[in-house]
Amino acid sequence: MELPGGIRVAVENPSDAATFTVTESSTEDRRAVTVDSVEQTLATLAQRCERWPQAAAVCDDVLRSLDVAAPAFGGLITESLAYSTLQAGPEFARWLTERGPATVPLLPDPVQAERDGNTLRVRFNRPQRHNAFSTDARAALLEALEVARLDSSVDEVVLSGNGRSFCSGGDLAEFGSFDDPASAHLARTRHSPALVFDELTARLGRRCRARVHGQVLGSGLEMAAFFGWVSADAQATLGLPELALGLIPGAGGTVSITRRIGRWRTAYLVLSGRTIDAATALDWGLVDEIVSR
Repeated sequence: MELPGGIRVAVENPSDAATFTVTESSTEDRRAVTVDSVEQTLATLAQRCERWPQAAAVCDDVLRSLDVAAPAFGGLITESLAYSTLQAGPEFARWLTERGPATVPLLPDPVQAERDGNTLRVRFNRPQRHNAFSTDARAALLEALEVARLDSSVDEVVLSGNGRSFCSGGDLAEFGSFDDPASAHLARTRHSPALVFDELTARLGRRCRARVHGQVLGSGLEMAAFFGWVSADAQATLGLPELALGLIPGAGGTVSITRRIGRWRTAYLVLSGRTIDAATALDWGLVDEIVSR
């Protein structure tokens, strides 16, 4: 089925050429997603791709361009340039108009970190907003992670979140506050937690761990997927809601999530806007274990 934006969804028979395949049958094929109703899923996809055709098309382009075996840097640059393009486009502008003016609350200590022997424990600390990721949280996170980057005696890093959620994604009140798309691109790529997570995972493997619970959405999921081992609470909800803003994942998710579950299921999460539970995430390989908090 051809959808607005040039998105092609196959039915029942998985295809490399399709953006992804939907089926009502159980499948382990990473090119396909099992849904309750193919007809209803296609209708939802058609509506969403019709409303956000540019973001949908750019998402498909970016995911198809990724080489999962290549270093993360190139993929992150491609993702960020595409993200900045969409920030300057009409679909994001429409979302900003619909949202209206917004103010980001200044919350103290957006990230907490402590050294426990050779373990660095880092926690998102904006529980009032489900740990929505903000510019000040990014700066604090990078500062905390610098300890592990520079001190080789740190042989374990654990990232978690205080309160009801691990991280609900970027703080929507902050969206649209960039000076211009070029400056936003430089900020994302020159001050990138994703690249630090990728570096630490390359060094520490499974001892670079994320513990997720509650809402694990957008940038929260994108960052967690870089870790060598991801533990999820059984009640966790995972998803990529960016399309509804006229955007694509912009915190490295086109790299980290695609590495874990393939471009097809990553595209499904973005284009459908649907969330998955921890059991599905484990089955897909998006998380590595389910634990009780």
